[in-house]
Amino acid sequence: MQYTRACLAIGGLLLTVACAPETSPTAALESPPDTAPAPAGAIDRLRLLNVASEPASWLTPGRDFGKTHFSPLETINRGNVSQLGFAWEFDTRTQRGLEATPQIVDGVLYASGVWGAVYAVDARSGGEIWRFNPKVDGQWGRYACCDTVNRGVSVWQGRVYVAALDGRVIALDAGNGEVIWQVESIDDKSRAYTVTGATQVAGNVVVIGNAGGEFDVRGYITAFDLDNGERRWRFYTVPGDPAKPFEHPEMEWASKTWDPNSRWDVGGGGNAYDAMVYDPELNLLYVGTGNAALYNQDERSPSGGDNLFLASILALNPDTGQLVWHYQQVPGESWDYNATQHMILADIEYGGRHRKVLMQAPKNGFFYVLDRQTGELLSAEPYAVVNWADGIDPESGRPNFTEQSDYTTGPKLIYPSMAGGHNWNPMAYSPLTGLVYIPALETGMIYFEPTPGIHEYRPKEINQGVVGIFPDMLADMPPGLQAMFPPLDELMAGQPIEKSRSVLRAWDPIKKRVVWDVERGPWWNAAGVLTTGSGLVIQGDATGLLRVYDGDNGDLLHELDTGTSIIAAPSTYELDGEQYVAVMAGFGGAVKWQMYPPQTAAYQRGNAGRILAFKLGGGEVPKPAQIPAVGPVPEPPSLPEGADVERGGALFGQHCALCHFNSGRGRPPNLLYMSESTHAAFNAIVLQGARRPLGMPQFDDVLTLEDAEAIHAAMIGQAQAAWSQQEQQ
Repeated sequence: MQYTRACLAIGGLLLTVACAPETSPTAALESPPDTAPAPAGAIDRLRLLNVASEPASWLTPGRDFGKTHFSPLETINRGNVSQLGFAWEFDTRTQRGLEATPQIVDGVLYASGVWGAVYAVDARSGGEIWRFNPKVDGQWGRYACCDTVNRGVSVWQGRVYVAALDGRVIALDAGNGEVIWQVESIDDKSRAYTVTGATQVAGNVVVIGNAGGEFDVRGYITAFDLDNGERRWRFYTVPGDPAKPFEHPEMEWASKTWDPNSRWDVGGGGNAYDAMVYDPELNLLYVGTGNAALYNQDERSPSGGDNLFLASILALNPDTGQLVWHYQQVPGESWDYNATQHMILADIEYGGRHRKVLMQAPKNGFFYVLDRQTGELLSAEPYAVVNWADGIDPESGRPNFTEQSDYTTGPKLIYPSMAGGHNWNPMAYSPLTGLVYIPALETGMIYFEPTPGIHEYRPKEINQGVVGIFPDMLADMPPGLQAMFPPLDELMAGQPIEKSRSVLRAWDPIKKRVVWDVERGPWWNAAGVLTTGSGLVIQGDATGLLRVYDGDNGDLLHELDTGTSIIAAPSTYELDGEQYVAVMAGFGGAVKWQMYPPQTAAYQRGNAGRILAFKLGGGEVPKPAQIPAVGPVPEPPSLPEGADVERGGALFGQHCALCHFNSGRGRPPNLLYMSESTHAAFNAIVLQGARRPLGMPQFDDVLTLEDAEAIHAAMIGQAQAAWSQQEQQ
């Protein structure tokens, strides 16, 4: 049996790729004719299906139900885009990553921010209408591998649905921001779950997944009633211990693809932390699932198996939560190659036939086109540098693994890296050019297991079991760690040698080839994309530039220096005959929030979050003031007598290094620059939560007083070395 596509019987219903799913859309309330002004957030099924009739709006995170990130607006075009300038700004009062795409409904801009905050803004002026703070305990930041971000809201029938980082799903009144209901989506708080994805309305439910596959969690998707928040169903993405009852029939079937003696204690992963899209015509909810926990299959599921539903696309019936079809991109996933990247639904001519397709450029470097009604694989070709597989078998849909993909025999340089050939930043599809514009990454990573086969489970801690290092990091590592790896020349022999980089890539999904590329610099300089009916492609970057390209050939047409780093995707809308472009600006996500590279606006001007809007005839963008250069390391206190610096360094790497890189400047402070008062309060900060309101969690559940003192000693030792070197210059 091929597990890359579904073929199973559940409750007497045969599900195969040859079977068409039920196409009758879920009944939904539709607004009756009314001459009164529409209430705030008045989107319903009929309006969403007819989004083409109102090009001025942006009704979902990707504008339409297919989330194409395409707008048919043409007012801003090749001939006048040089006149694009500043219209207004809105202060989010945050200092972390902003990843959502603004939605514009009847003159109101809705957007989400860190922790799950929501902003309703006058789309003409940038004036605040209301803002909502979910008041998440800063402790939750400890479990967010990749910043306390949020990727969007759902505006539906007068409500705004958002998920907070701590897992609460909240329904807000679209007119005033008041809470209508809130429910918990995370039941087991003993595990390191967080929620960073956008909610998804699907029929009569609002759906959310969760994150935490790097820690110790088992993924699932939960659907709640739109009206009252009652739980309607839950679909687990990987099975639990088979010695316990299965939650639903699909889990019994999926368990046959796992070793019965798998590392169930670690959780399994498979989290649906982003990438959901709903087709109201087919009444299908599509969900991308995540990476494995533990990463290495040899330890996670020793006897092998496909390990469903890791790194898969699931098509679910939103009325029941039952699986209709699935496609697994990476059987036995071991490389952090999740399938949680942005998915686009489109109707295209493919192979001489009109096809309803789903398109995705996931982390693994292959661009997938699937028939979204049946799950049939139409194509899968590499859009980025790939060496873990030398192709996807068109019949079985399975990858042809290469010897290079196996890092259990020693460190291997594998392409793409854990950052992927494309990460969370949304791509865009233009039905006019037929091209998909991808914020692509060309990155390799050295994978290795520090302790093969003997990973010790640590509750609510990182439990990857595998370490990934970018090649250019190897030379900067301490000699003791460098000795664990072969020479870099040996690792790179015969492998792609492209320097890690970010590109804006125009991909033809029909001809399965790159049409054009635009170099965007280092791999971390990726941002989401917007494309328009006038043939423009718009993308920001971490240096603070908002650039406008010609969608046909990639020529740069215009750029604006905003002074704030941008990683999110812009949107565009029209009011009173004037077209605007809006984008959330704020650096963050993964390693980006831990250390601001010197080239970034966040490093040079700080990281105050803003929503920025632009229009033709606008002015110069007001930029934050330059911040002073990093000053000298202050003289640190003396090391306590008998301090165990070596042990403290190991504890720091295990518990603290996820956030504190101690290099340059970033949101989490560089601890080499601790003040005298911070040194004095170190134990209170680490163990008692003295700075918990500022987002610094406390660690008294995993660290003792002796542990904290050892970590402090290690920081003093590093600061002394830096201070001594500084004094000698």
